[in-house]
Amino acid sequence: MEAYQYGLAKRKSADKDQIIKHILTAVSGVAVLAIFLIILFIAYNSVDAFKDVGILQFLFGTEWDPAEGIYGAVPVITGTILVTLGAVAFAVPVGVGCAIYISEVAPAKYRNILKPVCEVFAGIPSVVYGFIGLILLVPLILDIFSGQTVYGSSWLAGSLLLGVMALPTVISVSEDAIHAVPQSYREASLAMGASKWETTIKVIVPAAISGISAAAILGIGRAIGETMAVMMVTGNSPVFPEPIWNIFSVITTITGTLAGEMPEVVVGSVHYSSLFALALVLMVIVLLINFCARAVIRRTKRRFGEEDAKEGRFSSLIDRIIGPIVESEVYAKAHKNKQLIMRAAGAVLLFVFAWMMLSLFVDELMAIVFAAVVVAAVAIGLRYLQTGNAKTTQEICHTGLGFLMGFVVLILVVIIGYIFINGIPALSLDFLTQEPSNMGLEGGIYPAIVGTLELMAGTIAIALPLGIIAGVYLAEYSKNTRSTRIIREAIDILNGTPSIVFGLFGMAALVQMLGWGRSMAAGWITLALMILPVIIRTTEESIQAVPHELREASRAMGASKWQTTVKVILPAAISGVMTGSILAVGRAAGETAPIMFTAAVGFSTSMAGSIFEPVMALPYHLYYLSMEVPGSTAQQYGTACVLLILVLAMFLLASVIRYRSNKKIRW
Repeated sequence: MEAYQYGLAKRKSADKDQIIKHILTAVSGVAVLAIFLIILFIAYNSVDAFKDVGILQFLFGTEWDPAEGIYGAVPVITGTILVTLGAVAFAVPVGVGCAIYISEVAPAKYRNILKPVCEVFAGIPSVVYGFIGLILLVPLILDIFSGQTVYGSSWLAGSLLLGVMALPTVISVSEDAIHAVPQSYREASLAMGASKWETTIKVIVPAAISGISAAAILGIGRAIGETMAVMMVTGNSPVFPEPIWNIFSVITTITGTLAGEMPEVVVGSVHYSSLFALALVLMVIVLLINFCARAVIRRTKRRFGEEDAKEGRFSSLIDRIIGPIVESEVYAKAHKNKQLIMRAAGAVLLFVFAWMMLSLFVDELMAIVFAAVVVAAVAIGLRYLQTGNAKTTQEICHTGLGFLMGFVVLILVVIIGYIFINGIPALSLDFLTQEPSNMGLEGGIYPAIVGTLELMAGTIAIALPLGIIAGVYLAEYSKNTRSTRIIREAIDILNGTPSIVFGLFGMAALVQMLGWGRSMAAGWITLALMILPVIIRTTEESIQAVPHELREASRAMGASKWQTTVKVILPAAISGVMTGSILAVGRAAGETAPIMFTAAVGFSTSMAGSIFEPVMALPYHLYYLSMEVPGSTAQQYGTACVLLILVLAMFLLASVIRYRSNKKIRW
């Protein structure tokens, strides 16, 4: 009888686990459903533009003038590419240099400090970057290059700002790739008599080049999807720079065009549909960039013996495209002579770049002469570093990387310090507890503070349970099946989708189709979808980090798989889940683009009375004050200071939880 009862209990437990598995699978499918709906709504609303304007005319038209009914996307796409190239030209060398310094040069006691410090860049809201760019960077460019620019707002301003914003991505991914190079590589090189710098530059960096390439690609993706910062400093004019390399020209981007024109457009018009078509183009570009980055990262893992069996169909397609190229005879010959090819290509690129930049200041002949001098000087310097005393070369290079690291930290100090120095004097009890008046010129920001907290609370209430359930499913219940790969692909796509695309989806699906209007509820769902992949990934990684022995011990005690997951695994992984969730909500608190279409108003004298009413929010209120309310300097600084304190406090909380958790971990 006991055996029968025991067998019956085991069967019921197994049946219950199967039911729970199906429930978890269904909930995890939310990511698939979300990305399907986003693509569907963006594509559906683009149809009229492709029908009325024509696909070829839209994609290859050279003029964007909605007032005249002309919708050629080339100037907008070109502006996006140019600003992104400028940002990458700044972020990649600076970011990789900082990554090398952190991983290979910095004293051990500083390494665990420098990387989190650099990651603080990612915690600063994009609208705060835009605000800093508007009040510091644009006037600085205007003062220094008054003969080349009239307004200061320019391609240069946008690229520099986006480059700073892309730094944490480039530094973090590059440092991870460099750190992942086996220690045996370093030991073997040093044993052969190479200096530490020679080991770094000739062994470690080449071994990590795939990961560094992935960092550059992800940096491109980060820059190309940014909205508010670039919108506030580039001038937002759909024109071609003359000449095309004129970095002082005003310019516009896809995201800037969407954010600038969508609030004023007539719903259902060709202009409205054309903006959605631009969003579709943006999605395609970002998806291709992210797929390429993931393919490069997987190749890096395989190179160091880390298997990554959970590949999706799109990822495999990228591998099939790249594979034959890498294995071709032409590639083999090029690889054999890569040093010569790289030097020649570098010299040509440097000459062309120097000539283009110098031609903006002097005549063509002088620009060519000066460019040749620059190339010669760089070649002599590199030759000296290669043939000179190894110890002297190492000291020079390590010192240079130290100065580069100090420069990056200085940028962070300037941004945060400038906001606090000018913002704290603007803070007062009245400013924090009163409603704004006189269109924001007077009064306080109490409704914006409350609205931001309400948006954060509703967002986490929706995203946290869905994210944890999906993370549990992927970590504990999923197998390498087609459905699981589809879910993973959807999560990755969702994670790489620009925030403004979420805003457009929320506007089309929730605000307009469901008739909710601009409301808190629409903002909740939009932001929840945006941070959902972060919570899923964090939960999955935290659960996978729990030793398998804990699972075996729990199951040996008679617990079911679900009981083991809920009572043993999740409590052990809770710190990592909390850290990821806090960082995700902090990101949502600083987002402007999604809520400007779905939930926020720039000015209101009262708070929302229900979830179907719009709210004030700190990021959008700061944008409103900066762009539409001249003379509100004190209110701008005060709002930026409060927003920065809120977001950085969440970042600090997450760091403290992570630090304490790491100290307590015994496995």
